[in-house]
Amino acid sequence: MDIIKSPSKYSRATSYGAAGYIKNIAFDKETGEILSPQKLLELDLEKLHEEEALDGYYAIVTSEYKESDDHIIDIYRGLWRIEESFRVTKSDLEARPVFVSREDHINAHFLTCFIALIIARIIELKLDHKYSIGRILESLAKSECTHMKQNYCLFDYFDEILQDIESTFQLDFSKRVRTLGEIKKILASTKKDQNSL
Repeated sequence: MDIIKSPSKYSRATSYGAAGYIKNIAFDKETGEILSPQKLLELDLEKLHEEEALDGYYAIVTSEYKESDDHIIDIYRGLWRIEESFRVTKSDLEARPVFVSREDHINAHFLTCFIALIIARIIELKLDHKYSIGRILESLAKSECTHMKQNYCLFDYFDEILQDIESTFQLDFSKRVRTLGEIKKILASTKKDQNSL
């Protein structure tokens, strides 16, 4: 209504789509300013009511016409996971910037990021989507150890996410101080588990 009352205050950029509901509106192609109307500007109530009837509904256009409605909706709802995966790869896994220049090194960098994303998704799935990938990766990053003296390391971080990972994957994070020998045995046992798969 304010555009109709004072069109000179607005342009195509500042009308934020509201101009689509105004009859007889025209814009300068170069500047985007509203041209002095030849006809009286008025609110397009018919268009407004048509679109109000669809508020809260989403239309999905697809070429998969043989699929059921429910399957198409499930696929559409899953698209946000793909978008989230790109965000996670860029931010949490720090895929960029890439500090390598050879093509094989670039490929290896992104393969490593992709494998890390898959592992993070598996952990997220095994934890029943209780935590976001960002929170899982943050907890795992904090769960490092500090070399104390001689042969001992201190694991100085533990939270509820690590506790759930511990119980889900039969790991033991409860011991805060471990010897290097104990750590090597744990790593060796994971290699044995990988080989048995």
